[in-house]
Amino acid sequence: QLQLVESGGGLVQPGGSLRLSCAASGFTLYYYGIGWFRQAPGKEREGVSCISLSGASRNYADSVKGRFTISRDNAKNTVYLEMNSLKPEDTAVYYCAATEKWGDTCLLYDYAYWGQGTQVTVSS
Repeated sequence: QLQLVESGGGLVQPGGSLRLSCAASGFTLYYYGIGWFRQAPGKEREGVSCISLSGASRNYADSVKGRFTISRDNAKNTVYLEMNSLKPEDTAVYYCAATEKWGDTCLLYDYAYWGQGTQVTVSS
């Protein structure tokens, strides 16, 4: 069974850093593009950063450009989201998802497989 499991969330002060991991089981991530999405209370789920299956193409939301970095280690079947200079508005549940689409699409409806999410809270 295809599963994605996120980890690495938590409580961090403004300006701090976290690294989220998305581990796959039951399938090989190498054949999928991977995206990180987030959903804050009362808001719609939005794309944060997405990476093509080769890792050559990456896409970032304007709100996180220069602060977040997406990467993938296909040997470990894992994708990461390094988050620096975190702000209170980054508080949300973060989800990773997999797509069979080519490229670095960050459109929600392109993603068929989703993890359960990990909470990120940025607060002093």
